[in-house]
Amino acid sequence: MGIVISALVTFWVGYLIYKKYKPQPVLFLGGMILMYIAVVCGYGVILPEKASTGSWFFDAFEFMRKTMSSNAAGLGLNIMSVGAFARYMDRIGASRSLVRLTIKPLLALKSPYLVLSGTWIVGMLIGLCINSASGLAMLLMVTMFPILIGLGVSRLSATAAVASTLCFDWSPSDTGTILSATTAGVDPVLYWTNYQVPIVMVAFVVVGTLHYFTQKYMDKKMGHVVQPMEVEKAEENPADNAPLWYAILPVIPLSLILSFSSLWITTIKMNIVMAMFIGLFIGACCEFARWRDGKKVFADIQTFFDGLGMQMANVITLIIAGQTFAQGLLSMGTIDSLIEGSKTLGFGPMAMMLVMVSIIVFSSIVMGSGNAPFFAFAALTPAVAAHTGLHPVLMLLPMHFAASIARTCSPITAVIVVSSGMGNVSSFDLVKRTFIPMCGALAVTLAMTFYYYYAGV
Repeated sequence: MGIVISALVTFWVGYLIYKKYKPQPVLFLGGMILMYIAVVCGYGVILPEKASTGSWFFDAFEFMRKTMSSNAAGLGLNIMSVGAFARYMDRIGASRSLVRLTIKPLLALKSPYLVLSGTWIVGMLIGLCINSASGLAMLLMVTMFPILIGLGVSRLSATAAVASTLCFDWSPSDTGTILSATTAGVDPVLYWTNYQVPIVMVAFVVVGTLHYFTQKYMDKKMGHVVQPMEVEKAEENPADNAPLWYAILPVIPLSLILSFSSLWITTIKMNIVMAMFIGLFIGACCEFARWRDGKKVFADIQTFFDGLGMQMANVITLIIAGQTFAQGLLSMGTIDSLIEGSKTLGFGPMAMMLVMVSIIVFSSIVMGSGNAPFFAFAALTPAVAAHTGLHPVLMLLPMHFAASIARTCSPITAVIVVSSGMGNVSSFDLVKRTFIPMCGALAVTLAMTFYYYYAGV
């Protein structure tokens, strides 16, 4: 009966998020409902006796307080600083300089669909520094989309390549990467280099090839004729005239994180927050040298501090809400029941991984969000992994990537809506173009996870 109640509440939560209700309050409420039902019906407790307030009614609020306290100081500060730095880089035009510099080599290629595949690969590389899928898509729609159209591909094909550029949230500074590594007890840099990078390297070939043939075939099927045309150079926006060498600024924190780690220099300690503040300082110095206006430079720095608050309001609260909902499922004994049921059905560790990935994929498409379902279920994975004898990394890794991949197949997700709007195409038609390449991305993720498992990586 507990599983049925959990399923109904989970469906209700997913339905409300699908209907555009704010996910944080919905997840908080869903978690509290499950916690209280668990206590009243005798399925479980909210907090262990030593941590309890003495009142089961207050225990739900105490859990939220403790979760917020623990997340804000560690994981939360990392995420807040990363998001704030991204906003500052966009403010001073450094993000756009990075895009302008990176796409130039693509112009030398003569094949339009090869350039299209290259756009996706280059977009993935830029995504190491620009962690927002919709933000990166907007930059590429302004810069690369006109070039692809000028080379002769259809608007749907060009938009599909741009919209799917961050189908893998694979940056070491990405919020999901940080959460996955922290939850699995693995250093984020090693989690990135040892697990994420090999998968994405294989995906470059597979997904890039699928984009090439899928978009070429579907353009031909719809009767589109490839006819290159001369692309008129748009007038430069006075508010977006940062020098091209500013492209190095968004890369500075990533370079610091990778350089001062176990991969290279171990005598100096570096963490994500330090790297972001150093990047902010260097960016502000460059801005002062450029404008010689201290008032403007300091005003722009305020964008960074505003970004800290926005990340707290949007991302950190989503993580806490997800953990609250996860605690509700744990209190109901849902996960234990699923695990026991899987054992009864003969599910091994990798089969259980496939079950969790399937849940994430379905939730991401229906909810139109990769973060919401992943953050909601990420907290559950150590318990699931422990019961199945699977290392937490091998469950979190495919779940994390599956969330961002499936997000790109949802017609209601932000990156698809933004891209289709700027490309003047239907979001439902757009996901038909992203579906096959994203199936390839998911297949690579699962295949590599199986490889890690059987190779003992």
